[in-house]
Amino acid sequence: MKLGNLSPPKGATSKKKRLGIGPGSGTGKTAGKGHKGQRSRSGSKRKAWFEGGQMPLQQRLPKIGFNNPFRVTYQIVNLADLASRELSGEITPEVLKGAGLIASVKRPVKILGRGEISTPLQVRVQAMSASAAKKIIAAGGSVEVRAGGAVKTN
Repeated sequence: MKLGNLSPPKGATSKKKRLGIGPGSGTGKTAGKGHKGQRSRSGSKRKAWFEGGQMPLQQRLPKIGFNNPFRVTYQIVNLADLASRELSGEITPEVLKGAGLIASVKRPVKILGRGEISTPLQVRVQAMSASAAKKIIAAGGSVEVRAGGAVKTN
């Protein structure tokens, strides 16, 4: 026995169905597509959600909710996160990104007051809670909030 002599068992394979090859083939003339109509034409395709001209489901359902195009989503950093990373000196979004506390420098950052901090920090971010600002200033640090292009210093 050699690889060239191998063949599949009898009945395991069948010939490809040849559509439209005469009346004796079983699929002659209309090639199994029936008579006339949209689906009998060449190149006929319908989207999976097509409902035969009926108003589609996604258009029949009521429209709900509202997506505010001007919503600002902040990346949140707590004081406990700053204390656990033992950061010191000037804290900017670039420093927070390097420490792995935020995902992107392009999105705004907000510092929240959960946790305690003992090292003096100079924090420059886009937003900050009042409790976080109090704790940073009490530890001997300074706060600079950059909302858009304006700078607010405490």
